[in-house]
Amino acid sequence: MSFVKRNTVISSRPGRVVPQAKEATPEKLPPPPGIRPSPLDGRPTTSTGTASLDQLLGGYGGLPLGTCLLVEEQGTTDFSGVLLRYYAAEGLVQGHQVHLVGYPPEWRRHLPGVAQPDSKSKSSQPAPAPPEEKMKIAWRYEALGNSAIPGNSGSRSDANQNPFCHSFDLSKRLEPAACKGALHPTPSTGPPTFDPRGQIKGSPFKAIIQHLQRKLEASPPREIHRVVVPNLLLPTLYAPQCSHPSEVLVFIRALKALLNKYREKLTVMITLQTSIYPRNTGLVRWIERFCDGVVELIPLPATPGAAPPPSSSSGEKPEQPQGLFHLYKVPIYSARGGGVPRELRSFSLSMTKGLNIKPYSLPPMLEDEEEKKEKKPPGSKPKDGIDF
Repeated sequence: MSFVKRNTVISSRPGRVVPQAKEATPEKLPPPPGIRPSPLDGRPTTSTGTASLDQLLGGYGGLPLGTCLLVEEQGTTDFSGVLLRYYAAEGLVQGHQVHLVGYPPEWRRHLPGVAQPDSKSKSSQPAPAPPEEKMKIAWRYEALGNSAIPGNSGSRSDANQNPFCHSFDLSKRLEPAACKGALHPTPSTGPPTFDPRGQIKGSPFKAIIQHLQRKLEASPPREIHRVVVPNLLLPTLYAPQCSHPSEVLVFIRALKALLNKYREKLTVMITLQTSIYPRNTGLVRWIERFCDGVVELIPLPATPGAAPPPSSSSGEKPEQPQGLFHLYKVPIYSARGGGVPRELRSFSLSMTKGLNIKPYSLPPMLEDEEEKKEKKPPGSKPKDGIDF
């Protein structure tokens, strides 16, 4: 039995041992801005611009790269458009390349601005007092600061660190100085671009796919792209032939092919009005099947004359639910056979806090009609018998 180390190479000359050269390990580059590994399986994910929506996407903490999210909405409201504007604004702030389908480039003026942190509330809060006693087990973390302690990475305040999800204010508009990325309009899909006699020279969806293909091929490897498709098949934005299954389904399949090819740099978000194209139709069912994630927003009818909600002890009024939020399909998680949680959720929209999704709970029961009646004066006797 020879006593030779495992990491050495024995030469042809007896009695001579040549040490094996160590392989140079390539240095891992940090992820691009706005990208972080998922806490579930380390898959690179990006934010949708809505923190409450990021938490519902199968535990990935965001929208995984290489996936498509379909947002459906009933009625004449535009809550899905707000989600789409958050998604586009988040990409521009993070430095991503945003490709807009259907709308002209002036659509950028409707994007919400970045909310400024409230310095008054932070300054009014007293600073936490330092602990008198120190843990003996944490003596080796004392010289490294709070950022080295496991579990305290979220409390680290780094001025140069870019947040994963920004907060936006709908009352403001996104300033050009805050945009690190660019908005790229795609070829128009509207009827004015075609021959008024009805002789169509080509499909608008094919021109859009070719445009995206050229942009993705010419972009650097670490550049992130986002595709925004607002109000798919809306008659005022898309030509009549676009609603044909041979056109729209081929377009969705082509987007899916681009997502599979550029799965490290591309995401897509699509909105669809189910009031025009209901979910029980075969066309919408096929679109849902081709998309990786499917959610639906159902606005609740307004109740005129309803009493305002009671304010809390801090003086803030609780947010009233403005609609129901249904999660039908989760990216990647549903493709692996995982179930979707059936918990009923609601959403509410605020100008400063954005769209908040939370579990739905029934409002508190109102007072009985008997308690609303005026109290009888003292000394009055109750009536005998029953009044018909």
